[in-house]
Amino acid sequence: MKTEEQLLNELNAFRQRDKFSISAWKDRGLNPSSSEMCAQLNTLFNDCADGLIKAVNQKMPAKQFKKILKTGLLTFNSSEYDTEERELICDYLSELAKIVQVDIKDDLNTWLYGKALNILIKMVSLFKRPHKVIETLSQDCTNCGSKLETFIMRKEEGIPASGWIIIQCNNCNEYNLLKSQPNVKEWKFGNYRWVEALSKDDYTEEGANSRLEQLKFFRKK
Repeated sequence: MKTEEQLLNELNAFRQRDKFSISAWKDRGLNPSSSEMCAQLNTLFNDCADGLIKAVNQKMPAKQFKKILKTGLLTFNSSEYDTEERELICDYLSELAKIVQVDIKDDLNTWLYGKALNILIKMVSLFKRPHKVIETLSQDCTNCGSKLETFIMRKEEGIPASGWIIIQCNNCNEYNLLKSQPNVKEWKFGNYRWVEALSKDDYTEEGANSRLEQLKFFRKK
């Protein structure tokens, strides 16, 4: 369970982030939407984050967080956005839901795909083998202290550690260095995104840290 301070720190970091910057679109391999559309989306998300911040300060229960997120979702008219914009909207609302630890996946899928298709997706998922997290690795962001979690789904003996990965915190955009682990066959990102892989054949740990500092300097200019 997160403390009130942790919730407020993560929500404020989300609010302050430029969620629809050119680099945010490029990170997804997409062309940016119009500046007017981006400004509108940013305002709607900040309004939703403000509602959650107010709810945290007033010590409201988790069901109120879910209500705020569902109300926020209704402010987005899905017909006004293209597929990429709708997917990004769902990703950011999912991020807010994860911060306040509530589940709105069903609401997001219904908004994104429509009620009929969402029902079909849930039926198909019943026949799929679930991916179980067998181990969770965690380190603190060097800037905001958020937990940067890596979820290990499958392991296999004999897979060497590849080196280091430069990652970026979803809460504050700080660059961090993640050391790869041996015997990992399948894994998923937690509260961060992949930026650059550094092979152990080319980088020592000292070299990896130097590359990290170089990236921080040039990309934040």
